[in-house]
Amino acid sequence: MATMNRDLITKKAFNDFKNYPYGFARSGDFSIRESDLLAKHGSLIAALMSGEIEPESAEEQSLLAVARGEKAAETVVEKAWSKYQARINRPKVGSMYGRSRYTDDVFEVTSSDDDDLVVED
Repeated sequence: MATMNRDLITKKAFNDFKNYPYGFARSGDFSIRESDLLAKHGSLIAALMSGEIEPESAEEQSLLAVARGEKAAETVVEKAWSKYQARINRPKVGSMYGRSRYTDDVFEVTSSDDDDLVVED
């Protein structure tokens, strides 16, 4: 049963429709080779990380260690997965204006003589 599960997982193409709705190749974040590697090996790495399957070889143990951040990426598959993780976990860009729009009272000008700017040469 576990072998059949492993076979199904390794044959299934990996997609992340939440972060890459049009696919890895069309995102502009990855090269063609990296997007192919993610589609081919991503399901296996995701299953290893979630604990659905156990690593059977030294290569799979190395993939799992890189995915957990315990070791630096060495192979092209590990580098592609590390790049994918860095892209989906990057901080979100916020608005430079804050959370809400400005109100009119923020832009009110007071008419006091103490606030005049004097520039001397």
